Amino acid sequence: MKIKINIDGGSRGNPGPGAAAYVICSPEGKILAQEGHFMPHCTNNQAEYTALKLALIKAGELGATELFIQSDSLLLVKQYLGEYKIKHPDLAARMAVIRKLAARFTIHIQHVLRHLNKAPDALANKAMDAKQSLGFNPIVRLPQDEEILTPSAPDNSVNGVEVKPVVRQEARTPAKKTKAPEQPDLFGGF
Repeated sequence: MKIKINIDGGSRGNPGPGAAAYVICSPEGKILAQEGHFMPHCTNNQAEYTALKLALIKAGELGATELFIQSDSLLLVKQYLGEYKIKHPDLAARMAVIRKLAARFTIHIQHVLRHLNKAPDALANKAMDAKQSLGFNPIVRLPQDEEILTPSAPDNSVNGVEVKPVVRQEARTPAKKTKAPEQPDLFGGF
């Protein structure tokens, strides 16, 4: 399933109270999910990175496979694409989480001007004003970064049933049948 995602993040005071926001739409423009995630203390860049992380988590919940992402943060887009180095250790750690989440999707990400990214900006500001997260069809379960980065055990289920390696005993060659000795007729053909 293809979806369009717009993300934005901001911080009042930089650092200060902030929010990360995403708006996910169908290719036809129908809003499938949106969330403004309140962050009590963060930088603008931390909020932008968090917006991308949250959007990827929600895209996974929606069953999306191909993502068309737009952000007004040129730094985030260039760092995601590997065109700019990530110098700050906190942002590098956040990008590791983002890359792990992104691995399951086909991603197209591009920078857009701020006036083309109004929806997530409005949502981030609404969350900052309310000092709480707000949304429509928000993330059901928000995993911790450590959980995302920890390799999971391979899924050994098919059709909802656990499968295991098949171990068979080697077939034994049948023993030669020996003819049983004939028994005498005790009843004389009776």
